[in-house]
This record gives sequence, structure tokens and C-alpha cells, in this order.
Amino acid sequence: MAGEQILVVEDNPMNMKLLRDVLFATGYRTLEATTGAEAIALASANLPDLVLMDIQLPDLDGVQALHRLRADERTAAIPVLAVTAQAMQGDRQGFLAAGFDGYVSKPVNIRELIGTVRHHCDEHA
Repeated sequence: MAGEQILVVEDNPMNMKLLRDVLFATGYRTLEATTGAEAIALASANLPDLVLMDIQLPDLDGVQALHRLRADERTAAIPVLAVTAQAMQGDRQGFLAAGFDGYVSKPVNIRELIGTVRHHCDEHA
């Protein structure tokens, strides 16, 4: 790994710890946000290589935060993956149609997460 920086947006402390620990063990650096507004500010200031965005957040939801990232020329091209427990049939397509670059369902499958992160970091490099 080249040490790509990933912004993890997650309001649940246990989920945040899991994502942070898995990404760190795989060689990634992380930034952490617990709200959509915080995610937008961190992404604008740090321009991470990838964003893992929870959908259910206490202020802006993940879709609203994504739209704000896409509206800013500095952050518009950063790949953003939806990380959500919304895993009913059609949810993946709905999130992709909303503008997300990928989708990881909760509970997170570690292999799927790492494979998806690697794919998008390699594609963005």
C-alpha cells in the first residue's frame, strides 16, 4: 500500500473503530468524521483519496453530504463509497444512482471492504 488517506464518516463508535483498525492494518491512513458537515470540512481541507460514507448521520445524511462534496470542484472527483445497513434489493442501485462510486453493506464483510477500497484507490490513482 502506498498509504492512501481515507476519510471514514461514521457516527457509531464501534463501527468507526472496526473501519479504522481494518484500514490501518491494511496500510491506509485515516481521517475520521462523525457528521456530514464534519466530513465536508475534512474532505475540503485534506482532499483524501477515498471517502467511506455512512448514510444515517446525525446532521446531513450521507446522500446530502455526497451532493455537497460533488458540488465543490476541490472534492468533486474524490471517490465516495456508501457504507450502510440499507441492504434491501435495489438499495445498491439507488445509492449508485445518487452518485456514490460504490457500496458496502453493513455488517461489513472485511474482504469485501478491502477489495472495494483497493479497487477505488487504484482506479483513482
